[in-house]
Amino acid sequence: MVSSVVLQSEDRRFDPRLRSPTSMCPWTTPHCSRLHVQKMKGLLKCVLGIPIMLCVLYLMSPSLRVLIGLLPMEKCSLESAKMLVLDNSVDTSLDLWSRPDVLTCTSWKAPIIWEGMFDPDLYDRMHKKEGSSVALTVFAVGRYLDVYLRTFLNSSEHHFMLGLPVTYYVFTDVPEKVPDIKFAPRRSIKVIKVERNSRWQDISMMRMKTISDVIESDLRHHCTHVFCFDVDQVFTGRFGSEALADSVALLHAHYYRFPQKWFTYDRNPKSKAYMQTGDFYYHAAIFGGSWKSVKALTDACYQSIMEDKQNNVEALWHDESHLNKYLWLHKPSKVLSPEYCWDTEIGNRRDIQVTRVLWAPKYYDALRTR
Repeated sequence: MVSSVVLQSEDRRFDPRLRSPTSMCPWTTPHCSRLHVQKMKGLLKCVLGIPIMLCVLYLMSPSLRVLIGLLPMEKCSLESAKMLVLDNSVDTSLDLWSRPDVLTCTSWKAPIIWEGMFDPDLYDRMHKKEGSSVALTVFAVGRYLDVYLRTFLNSSEHHFMLGLPVTYYVFTDVPEKVPDIKFAPRRSIKVIKVERNSRWQDISMMRMKTISDVIESDLRHHCTHVFCFDVDQVFTGRFGSEALADSVALLHAHYYRFPQKWFTYDRNPKSKAYMQTGDFYYHAAIFGGSWKSVKALTDACYQSIMEDKQNNVEALWHDESHLNKYLWLHKPSKVLSPEYCWDTEIGNRRDIQVTRVLWAPKYYDALRTR
């Protein structure tokens, strides 16, 4: 799919009249008017494409990734966690200055969670006392179920929200193929059949409506919080109650040290996901929060996606573009560092002291075809 920021290509056939300098070409003549429009289109295409081209270069160049990792991050402006806009009382125990090498709070005074900032036992005790319970939603459609689901569920049982009640909501087009996993006490699974869309982009985008529907019909009656995951990931370390909050976003592993002008927001003004600027670049592979907040997010993203469809527009990074727009307008109350979803292709970085979830190998060519 061609990204929504790419304009229609102009007619590039040779025309000897184009040798004339633009400055000597009066706007009143039809030819010169078209020439100016063509030049403006070309300039706009170049400007809009710069972040994408830079990111492609970054992904292809290990040396550039190393250099990006050396860029200094901004520092938290708060003296202590008591100055945060608190989502819950236990967040006052966060040590914002235990990690002077990274940004540990946002400009709207929400914490960014890194290893070394929190006491896991303290968070677990508080959430057990408050009766927190967590739903995990994951889509395993088509070949994604065969390749990823068993490893995802098994690794989650070793690392995700241990000690709290957890309900897995697995959405698949082949319920009979969901692996038989032995779950710990107070942890269970619900398998929900969904239709398989013909395009993987539609599977990705339409999950927003599916998540909203299951929250309304079932999930809100059983769980206080929801986390939504992509299935092509593997848990490798604690992903615990320190991550719970009213609204939770994840810093994208490939972008968290980028200058903001490199963020690949959707730059097409025709899309509801359009952004000129933002705070961070968030990864749609993991997002969460209270069930009310996640329902509000998924409802808003689905509405924007459908409005784009009516206008024959598709956002650059599909549901992730819409998620970034929503989280810019509705700031998350907690942000997770890239420890919570790391790509080993980036290499080793000193600020990543632990990895909690890793990207699984991607087999897009094989998995995104029927």
